[in-house]
Amino acid sequence: MKNLFLCCALFLFYQGILAQNILTITNKDTGEALEAASISSEKPKAFAVSNARGKADISAMQGSLKIVIRRMGYKTELRSFDELAADNFQLRMQATSTHFEEVVVSATRWQQENNRVPAKISIVSPEDVALQNPQTAADLLANSGEVFIQKSQQGGGSPMIRGFSTNRLLYTVDGVRMNNAIFRGGNIQNVISLDPFTIENTEVYFGPGSIVYGSDAIGAVMSFRTLTPQFSTDDKPMISGAAVSRTASANNELTNHFHLKVGWKKWASATSISHNKFGDLRMGTRGPDDYLKTWYVRRVDSVDQVVENSNPLLQNPSGYNQYNVMQKIRFQPSEHWDFQYGFHYSETSEYSRYDRLIERQTNGLPSAAVWNYGPQKWMMNHLAVTYSKANALFDRMSLRLAQQFFEESRIDRRFNHHRLRTQMEEVNAYSANLDFEKKINKHQFYYGLEYILNDVKSIGSAVDIRNGNEILVPDRYPQSQWSSYAAYLSYQYELTQKLLLQAGMRYNVFDIQSDFSRHLSFYPFDFTTSRLQNSATTGSLGLVFSPDETTKISMSAGTGFRAPNVDDIGKIFDFSANDIVVPNANLKAEYAYNAEINISKIIKDVLKIDVSAYYTYLDNALVRREFQVNGQDSILFDGGMRKVFAIQNAAFSTVYGFHAGFEVKLPAGFGISSRFNYQLGNEEMDSGEISRSRHAAPAFGLTRLTYNYGKLKMQVYAMYAAGVRFENLNEEERQKRFIYAQDENGNPHAQGWFTLNFKAMYQFHPNLSLSAGLENITDQRYRPYSSGLTAPGRNFILSLRANF
Repeated sequence: MKNLFLCCALFLFYQGILAQNILTITNKDTGEALEAASISSEKPKAFAVSNARGKADISAMQGSLKIVIRRMGYKTELRSFDELAADNFQLRMQATSTHFEEVVVSATRWQQENNRVPAKISIVSPEDVALQNPQTAADLLANSGEVFIQKSQQGGGSPMIRGFSTNRLLYTVDGVRMNNAIFRGGNIQNVISLDPFTIENTEVYFGPGSIVYGSDAIGAVMSFRTLTPQFSTDDKPMISGAAVSRTASANNELTNHFHLKVGWKKWASATSISHNKFGDLRMGTRGPDDYLKTWYVRRVDSVDQVVENSNPLLQNPSGYNQYNVMQKIRFQPSEHWDFQYGFHYSETSEYSRYDRLIERQTNGLPSAAVWNYGPQKWMMNHLAVTYSKANALFDRMSLRLAQQFFEESRIDRRFNHHRLRTQMEEVNAYSANLDFEKKINKHQFYYGLEYILNDVKSIGSAVDIRNGNEILVPDRYPQSQWSSYAAYLSYQYELTQKLLLQAGMRYNVFDIQSDFSRHLSFYPFDFTTSRLQNSATTGSLGLVFSPDETTKISMSAGTGFRAPNVDDIGKIFDFSANDIVVPNANLKAEYAYNAEINISKIIKDVLKIDVSAYYTYLDNALVRREFQVNGQDSILFDGGMRKVFAIQNAAFSTVYGFHAGFEVKLPAGFGISSRFNYQLGNEEMDSGEISRSRHAAPAFGLTRLTYNYGKLKMQVYAMYAAGVRFENLNEEERQKRFIYAQDENGNPHAQGWFTLNFKAMYQFHPNLSLSAGLENITDQRYRPYSSGLTAPGRNFILSLRANF
C-alpha cells in the first residue's frame, strides 16, 4: 500500500510538472490570447506554435537559456526556461508596428528570422486580412501595397512584381509549387483558386528564388500558408473556428465561409468551406467615357445582335461563382515526428473574359460573340512529414509529397460566326521535396532534392451552333509530359555577431516529351514527336549586416531561371486574325541576373524605414518571334493563310527600381504607414529596337492612417498608380487599343489613378466582430495598367464574423 501511494504521488507530481510547461501567451494591453506565436530554442533545439487559446507545450525546451517568442505585430521576447517558469509560464506580449524580427519560411522552407535573410520579404498578417476583407487572394496581395494586380476579367488577378509577371513568378501553397507546365506568358488567374479565408500567412519573397524553388522563381516567390491544425495542451479537446458572412455593393457579392479546428494531444484537424457569388461589376461615375460598357452581344432568332446596355456602368457580363473546400489532418506521435495531410479543392463557374468581349473589329462590330473561361478547377492532395531530432546529417528533415489536378478551358465564338470552339486542358502534377536543415556551430545548412512530373492533356472540340454538328479543330497543346529533377544547397555562416554570409547553388535538369500526332491533319509538320532535354545551374551570394538591433543592411546577387514548359514548346493558337503560333522544340532556359541592396532602420521604437533597390537582367528571354514551318513563313489554317510565329530564345530585358516604405507609431493608438514602388523595364523587340517592358507596372503605392484602441480598429488609406503615356507604352500593349483610354491625339494610354478608402472592425464580444468598409469613396472610374476590366466604383462592404 505504501509503495502504491508513493507511485501515485510521483505520478501526480510528474503530471504537475508537465502542466507547468504549458506556456500561455496573451496581449499585454487587452489580455487576448495570441494564436500563432512562434516559440523556439537552439539548445535544446525545439520549436512550438501557440494554439487558439494562446497555449503551447514547451516541455522540449526545458533547461534552455534562450527561448525566443515572436509574433507578427508584437515585440519579440527573449526568456530562459527558468524565467518563464518563475512567471508561472504566463507571457504578455506588447503590440508594436515597428519591428523586423518576424519568422519567415519562404526563404528556405524552414522557420527563420527575417533579419537573417538577405532578400526583401513582405508579410501579410491574418490581422491585416481580417480588416481588409479581400474578395480574392489576388486582392489580398494588392492590399500589401507592394504587388500590382492586373485583371482581364473579374474572375482573375495576375500579379506584377519587379517587372515580371505570369510564368516568371512562382506560387507556393504550404511549400508546394502551384506553377504547372501550361503556365503561360499571358496573364493568368490561378491565384483566385486560393481561399483568402484559409490563408494563415502570406509572404512575398522578392527577387530570384530559384535556389530553393527552381524554375519560374525570377521576379518573386509568393508563399501562402493555409490553416494549420492545432493540438490541445490538456486532456480536453480544443475546439475553435469561425463563421463569416460578407456582402459588397459594387458586384452584389454574397460570401459565406465556415471553418472548424478540433485538436487533441496527438491528433488535430481543420475543415473549411467557402462559397462566393459575384454579380456583374459596377464601375465608378467619374472617369473616361472610353471605359463605359455601352453595348453587349445577344443572340436573337439565331442572329448575333449588338444590344444597348441600359446601364453603361455595369460591366456585363462579368459575374461568376466559386466554392472552396479544405480538409487537413495532423498527427504527432512523438515530439520528433509530425505528419500533416491536406486536401484542397476549388471550382469556379464558367465566366466571361471581359477584355475580349469589348474588342471591336475594324468595321466597328464586336470581335467575339462568346469568349468564356470554362470552370477553373484546382485540387491538391498533400502529405508533409517532418522529423526533428539532431544527428550527423540533419537537425530537421521534411518530406513533402503532393498531387495536384488543374482543369481550365476556353470557349469562344466570333461575332456572326457559327463555330463554337472549346479548348480544354487538364494537368496532373506530381511533386516530391526532401528538405534538410543542419546547424554546426556558426554554420547553417539548408539542402534538399526535388522531383516534379506534369502530365498534360489537351482536347480541342467545336460544334456548329446552327445544327449541332461536330467541327474538327486542333488541340491547344500536344499531349505532353514535363519533368524536373534538382538538388540544392543553401549555406549561412556567421562571420561575426553582426555579419552573416549566405550562399547557395542549385542544379536542375528538365525534360519535355510531346506527341503531336493529333495535329498532323491540321498543320504541315514534318515530325510526330519531340523531346527537349536541358539543364540549368543557378547560384546566389548575400550578406546581412546588423550593426545593432535596430538596423539591418543586406546585399545580394543571384541568378534565377525559367525552364521552357509545354506552353512554350507546343502551344498552337491564333493570337490575331492573320497570325498563328506554332511549336518550337529547340528551346533552352532563360536566365535572370539580379543584384539588390536593402536597408531597414528602427528609430526609438516609433519609426521604421526600409528601402530596397534592385537591378535585373533577363537573358535568352523566351518571346514570340517570326518563324518558319518547312521553310515557309505562312501556313494554311482555319481556311486562310496565317503568318507563322513561335516562342524562341530571342531577346533580353532589363528591370531596375526600388521599394520604399515607412511606419510611424503615433500617440493615442494612431499610426501612419506607406509603401511606394517604382520599376522601369525595357525589352528587346523583334526589330532589335528597345521597348518598355509589358509587365513592368507603373509606379504605385499605398498610404494608411490607422487607429487601434481596445476593440476598435480603423484605417483610412489611399491606393494610387501613375499613368503610362503612349510613347512609353509597350509595343504589344499599343495594339490593345480597346482596353485603354485615348489621349488628345487619339492614341491609347494608361491613365494614373487613386482611390480613398475606409475600413473599420469592432469586436462586440470576444467571439463576435463586425467589419465595414467603403472603398473608392470618390467613385473614380479607372482601369489599372494592362487591365481589360474597369476597377470597382464606390463599394460598400459589410462582414460579420463569429468565432468559437
